[in-house]
Amino acid sequence: MLTGSGRAAVFAALLFGASLPAAAQDVALVAREGRIVLTGTLLGFDGEFYRIDTSYGALTVDAQGVICEGPACPDLTAPKATIRIAGAADAGARLLPGLVRAFAESRGLVYEEAPGPGYAARILDPETRKDLAEVSFAPLAPDQAAAALAEGSAELQLTALAEAAFGARAVALDALVPIMAPDNPTPEVSTVELAAALSGEAGNWADLGGPDMPLVLHALAPETDLARALDARLGIGIKAQVLHDDMASLAEAVAKDPWALAITGRAEVGPARLLPLTDSCGFPLLPGPMAVKAEDYPLALPLFFLTPKRRLPLMAREFLDFLASPAAEAVVARAGFIDRSTERAPMTQDGLRLINAIQGAGEDVTLADLKRLAGVMDGADRLSLTFRFEDGSTRLTPSSQENIADLARLIASGGFAGEALVLAGFSDGSGAAEANLALSLERAARVADELRAAAPDLRADQMPRIEGFGEALPMACDETAAGRHLNRRVELWLVPDFTPRGGAAEAPL
Repeated sequence: MLTGSGRAAVFAALLFGASLPAAAQDVALVAREGRIVLTGTLLGFDGEFYRIDTSYGALTVDAQGVICEGPACPDLTAPKATIRIAGAADAGARLLPGLVRAFAESRGLVYEEAPGPGYAARILDPETRKDLAEVSFAPLAPDQAAAALAEGSAELQLTALAEAAFGARAVALDALVPIMAPDNPTPEVSTVELAAALSGEAGNWADLGGPDMPLVLHALAPETDLARALDARLGIGIKAQVLHDDMASLAEAVAKDPWALAITGRAEVGPARLLPLTDSCGFPLLPGPMAVKAEDYPLALPLFFLTPKRRLPLMAREFLDFLASPAAEAVVARAGFIDRSTERAPMTQDGLRLINAIQGAGEDVTLADLKRLAGVMDGADRLSLTFRFEDGSTRLTPSSQENIADLARLIASGGFAGEALVLAGFSDGSGAAEANLALSLERAARVADELRAAAPDLRADQMPRIEGFGEALPMACDETAAGRHLNRRVELWLVPDFTPRGGAAEAPL
């Protein structure tokens, strides 16, 4: 019977073509002072740490403190990293070749893509041509990819589904959008109508404000990453009549079927036509970069690299760090996705939000509340970093946790000279206005606490100011759960402020 490590090795061989070791790779790690010796089977070496299977279990040992003895001891000068990535097929095909190439070139290394089906590449030393890393991608359904990550036969999982069992590093943003044939005359569809069509309750285009023709629902196969992400977002399965294995074939089929409807990624509309989306109150929901980055668009879809709860090879960790660089963001944009760079927009130019604030104000929202809101908004810019919490929890969503780290870096780098930061909390319209006001202020304070924990070295004058506006500025209609979720948020505003920072101002001459 195979042990756990044996099963993992067989799984790796089946998925990625790895060869199984003929015998155990025995090593002895001897402490440099000579008092402690660990013996076992070498599981890996990333240039900094040994991973060794011992009688005490799998252990990670700092290479600087030991001497390796035995036939399996690695070459310490240039260990080769193996980076096996599993997950979403369409996103992997679009993103990985460009990202890995840009990563290698940013370090002055040689990138070579292997010929043949599938994606595999090598990263080489430019002088010696020695292999520094091998990168491969296996397109797998989410459950299979997660199993590979947990078993140790993959180092990273590319997915739109964050899981609590793994770490998550955001790489790109996309948006789920409805598509139809180019000559379909339907002007728009609301989120409620779209949900009815996807669940099978609406079977005619007339139910969506279109012509009296039967609706043919196309979708990706239920085991694909996008289908799982959509099911998780809607809370229901799609009752599709026609299934497809990939987004390209989905878009092509919808474009040819005059009465087809489907959901796909913003980057994969192809020859089909985007069907404009509104909320249940008629507010337009546009999948533009600012709305998607701020998650104001209800079907925004972050893409993650999931990481296991074990130490990754050094080059894999460097690759993950590279994802936050401008070079990586340029690759993401060229691939048709939305990069994670921070955007800002003058709030005075966003008249739609002010119209929503006036039209959506309940009886409990007073003119004084709206005047206070307009006063803080005057002259301010909104940053795309927006913070939301998991439903029924005080825990920030994974993308919001990434936003905390991004905000801490921007503040530390002096990115807001002459400006003050405002964390503006908002609630949905359920309940009394006074309670919602208190709740919105509490949410803004919670985000400030998370920022303080992430960047304890920030001075008090670098921390954002806290404001709460309750239900005074709705992003969407409160009639649906999705609309209420959009309205519960903490935005980041920038207002002009020329107060001297970091100490007393100099006396005038």
